[in-house]
Parts: sequence; C-alpha cells; structure tokens
Amino acid sequence: MNAITIVIGSICILLIVYRLYGTFMAAKVLKLNDSKPTPAQKFEDGRDYVPTNKWVVFGHHFAAIAAAGPLVGPILAAQFGYLPGLVWLLVGAVIGGAVHDTVVLYASMRRDGKSLSEVAKEELGPVAGFCTGLAMLFIITITMAGLSLVVLGALERNPWGTFAVGITIPIAMGVGLYHKKTGNLKWATIVGFALIMAAIVLGPNIQGTWLGDLLTLDKSTLALILPIYAFFAAALPVWLLLAPRDYLSTFMKIGVFAALIVGVFIVNPDVQFPAFTKFINGGGPVVAGPVWPFISITIACGAISGFHAFVGSGTTPKMINRWSDVKGVAFGAMLVECLVAIMALIAAISLQPGDYFAINSSPEKFATLGMETVHLNDLEKEVGMDLEGRTGGAVTLAVGMTYIFKGIPIFAKIAAYFYQFVILFEAVFILTAIDSGTRVARYLIQDFLGDFIKPLKRTDSLGANIIASVLACLIWGYLLFSGDISSVWALFGVSNQLMATIGLIIGATVVLKISEKRWYMLTCLIPLAYLFVTVMVAGYWMVKNVYLNAANPGFNVLNGVLSIIMLVLGVVIMVTSIIKWITLWKIPQQKLVQISEKEVA
Repeated sequence: MNAITIVIGSICILLIVYRLYGTFMAAKVLKLNDSKPTPAQKFEDGRDYVPTNKWVVFGHHFAAIAAAGPLVGPILAAQFGYLPGLVWLLVGAVIGGAVHDTVVLYASMRRDGKSLSEVAKEELGPVAGFCTGLAMLFIITITMAGLSLVVLGALERNPWGTFAVGITIPIAMGVGLYHKKTGNLKWATIVGFALIMAAIVLGPNIQGTWLGDLLTLDKSTLALILPIYAFFAAALPVWLLLAPRDYLSTFMKIGVFAALIVGVFIVNPDVQFPAFTKFINGGGPVVAGPVWPFISITIACGAISGFHAFVGSGTTPKMINRWSDVKGVAFGAMLVECLVAIMALIAAISLQPGDYFAINSSPEKFATLGMETVHLNDLEKEVGMDLEGRTGGAVTLAVGMTYIFKGIPIFAKIAAYFYQFVILFEAVFILTAIDSGTRVARYLIQDFLGDFIKPLKRTDSLGANIIASVLACLIWGYLLFSGDISSVWALFGVSNQLMATIGLIIGATVVLKISEKRWYMLTCLIPLAYLFVTVMVAGYWMVKNVYLNAANPGFNVLNGVLSIIMLVLGVVIMVTSIIKWITLWKIPQQKLVQISEKEVA
C-alpha cells in the first residue's frame, strides 16, 4: 500500500462527514439559532468574554485542542501496525470526537460559557457536579504534565527551537495589541506571520553565539521555565497573548501538514509497516498493553479526546460570536485534527520498522527485538543528531517527515534545517495547548475551590486569578519536573479518555432535554458506551499489571492511586447520570423541551 491511497480516502470521508453529519448535528440535534445572543455577547468584558471573528476562534480552538496528542499518539500506536491506528482515527473522529466536541461546546454556551463541572452540576445534580470537578482537576493536571513532557524532548539542547518558540510570545503580544487598537486583522496577520517566519530563518544563526549558549537548556531547566510561562499565559487577558499566539500558530500548523500532504502526493512513499505487527497481543517496547483497549488510549487527540472538553467549556465558549459558528469551530476543527493525526501516522509508517523501533525504544530494549536498522545511520548524518533511543514520538515525526521530503531534490540538501523546523513546529503545536490548558485549569480551580473559599471564585478579581494560576502551574509543574514520558503518557491516555466519557455523558443529557426526537441521544450514547468500557478495562489493566505491580519497571503507587480515584469517579458520574436519564425519560418530550428552554431563559 502507498500513502496516497490513505490520504485521498481519508480526506473524502472527512469532507462527506462534515457536510452531512455536521449539518445534521447543527440543524437537527442542537438546533443552532443565530437570533439568540451568545455568552460572549451577553457578558462581554474585554478580558474573558470577547465576541471574536469565527476564523480567529477556529484558529484558537484548533491550536488549543491539537497539541501533542495528534502528533505523538498515532506515532506511538504504529507499534501495532498501520491498520488499527487508521481505523480508530477515522471511526473515532467521525462517531465520537466531532460529536463530543460539538455537544460540549454547545452545553457550555447554553449555560453562559461555564466550565464542564458547573454544567454537570446544573444538568446532572450536585453529586455529579462535584465528582466532575474533582475528576477535571486530576485530569487537567496530568494532561498538562503529559503534553509538556513531549516538548521537553523537542527543545532540550536545541537553541534554535527555543529561540524560535520563545520569540513567538512578544510577536503574538504585538499582534494582539495592534488588532485590539486598530481592528485590522488582515495586517496583524500578515505582519505577525512574517515575523515568525523571519525568526525561523534567523534561528540557526544563533547557534555557537552567546545567545545560543544561553538558550541551550537541559530538561530540568525547561521543566521550570514552562510552568512560569504558562502562568503568564493563564493570567493575562485572552486577547493579549493566548488568542493571537494560537491564531498565528495555526497558520504554521495547517501549512506544515498541507505541505506534508503535497509531499506525500509528490513522493508517494510506500507504507513500510504491516497492517498488524507481532505486538497486537501486548508486550511491545512502546505500548506494553494489547491493541484493545490501548489503541483507543494511546490515540486520543485525533480520534476523541477529553482534553477538548476543557477548551470547549473554557476559553472557546466565551469567544463564539454566533451560534452557527459552533459547527465550524468544534465539528470542523476535530475533523481537521483527525487529518493531522493521519498524516503523523503516515510519517511513522513510512519509516522502516527497524528504524522506528530503534528511535522509540531504549537501546537495551531494541537489542532484544531481533531487528536491524536500515536507513537510520544515514538519517543521523543528514540531520546532524543521534536519533536512537529518543522516545516519546516527537523525534519520530520529525524523522519521518524528513525521510518523506528527502524524495524532493531541494529538500534533500536541507535535511538538517527541515528536521529542526519540524521540531519547532511540534513545540509550537504543544505549547499552544499548554496556554489554553493552564487557563482552563485556572477556571477549574476557581470554580471548584471557590465553593469553599468564596473570594477565589471571583474571576473579575486580579488577586484570585493570580492565586488560581499559580496553583495550577505548581501542580502540573511538579509532575512535569519529577516524571518521564513512559510514566505519564499511559496515565494521561486513561484520564484523557475518561474525561471524554464525562463530556459525552453531559452531551447526552443536554441532547435528551432539547431535541425533538429522543433517538438523537444515540449520537452521544453510542460512542459513550464504547469509550466507557474501554477506559475501565485499560485503567484496570494498568493498575494491575503496571502501577501496582512491583515487578514491573513502571511500578508507581501514586499513578495507581490516581488511576483508581479517577475510575471510581467515572463510575459514580455514570450511575448518577443513568438515574437522571430515567427521571427525564418519564417526562413527555415536548414538555421536557419547554422546561429546558425555561432553565436557560
């Protein structure tokens, strides 16, 4: 099989789904109505609630949801072969992810842009609301640590990448100020994007200089810098840093993957991996568990991801200017992210299996696999770096893309530059999610702890915002500083998909209450049933075989305790929801719709 077949088939499926299923969700299931004011219009404050151009919101939302997950997850899942990952990406995004993101964003906007924990409390009751808030605090902490660990590997001892990523901060703030003052989005975009491209071009020149030495950082230093940066991203007004940086980053992200699609069509690389590898029953060097349930745990973003619920009930619902924008922003961005994940998978499976496993396994583990590298030594010379044992997926994507583009003569001469550019691209991709994720964590802390410490709940208080932001950064910063990719990624996968089940539970409840036909609820119940069972099985497997197994290298009591707490919370929320659904089902549908409209009037 060649890569073009996969790309063409995937694009066709996603376009058809957006046109048909996306329209069905918007017009029939959710009945989006532009005559009603959005939360951004009702509560405009120039800080969090800001009516925003739909393309800027799309850029922010896509940048925030499409972090490390669609890049790293499919690459790690290539261990099982190309087919499990490809099938789960398409089926998961169409049936699950796009629906999840749309109903969560709608549910939050319906409740004036409140966080998912507050929405759960109002839709399902105080018990479910408390459990959801507690689960979200656990999950967002683990998620931020998991995403940040990937960027550490990308920027470690990489002054070019550190410079180019760092310079996007003042550039974005300048764009935000210019757009705020003039309202001219066109020139703000042109100038901002040009400056970012100039920074990328100038980046290699700092290597070997005093500035390059200053920016040559180890993982420990980066693990301290990232939470400090995230604090400012969370505390500053959304229009000053977060929105313009995400918006500008989206051009780079979409541009790189558009170029990858073009490169695939030009080079048409062969798929080097088999449909299934010998690791589908478990025991692999990258993912220890069997293909199910771990294909749906390893690949989260790109198929369905609970992290999207944080963004969809955090920053984005406070920025939407028209209800009809929900379809493009939520449903559309999820399908674009699916395509991003498919392209990342192609980059991995275009490598020889021996090269792939040499990069993603420790040298000791790779020696036991009975494999030989094919092109790895040549690739190391071309990019000027040692590549063996660089686990985590980020390096594999950069190597895979470089390997594909080597088939185009001009790129063969600049392989080292192209490799570093992709590393930069990945870092920006991930940091934009850290921006939004930390701000969402701030909202959650204020919502959850504000019930016990009343002044903390005031989002209009600078002091409360600063305290909540510091708490958020300290919590996930500790896990980042003390963890590694192998200990955190599986925990991130289980917790992330548990969050997606909670989002679907709330979405199913809202659909039941507002829709004219009760069977529309199946749009949420079908993916919910699969994902809930998958999460429970995967969580149990990890606790039993890894976290609380003293004979396993991944033995970690803290991770085991966190997993058990989250699984228990998931069961409590599910049981509470079923009781609520039974109560609602007894009410005639027309009357239920009328009651629901009065709830939010």
